[in-house]
Amino acid sequence: MALQQINLRLPVNLINAAKNYAEHFGFKNVQELTAEALREKVMEESEFDETFSKEEILLIEELAKVSIKKGLLGTEEELRKILKS
Repeated sequence: MALQQINLRLPVNLINAAKNYAEHFGFKNVQELTAEALREKVMEESEFDETFSKEEILLIEELAKVSIKKGLLGTEEELRKILKS
């Protein structure tokens, strides 16, 4: 996947709030938070994130099913923290 850089101007209070949010919810930085927020908004109506192949989606679904059966899933916050590391 090719990456492209953009510049984004935001009010200071929004940047400060984003920094606090990123730190509190385990994002590496505001850039990572911004990318995730955009991804959620843009992919909101799609059933799957189009950056995953069909095989990857099937693997993720199977992993989720097995994890649910074995009671291995934690809270959403715990899962996000693990996925971000």
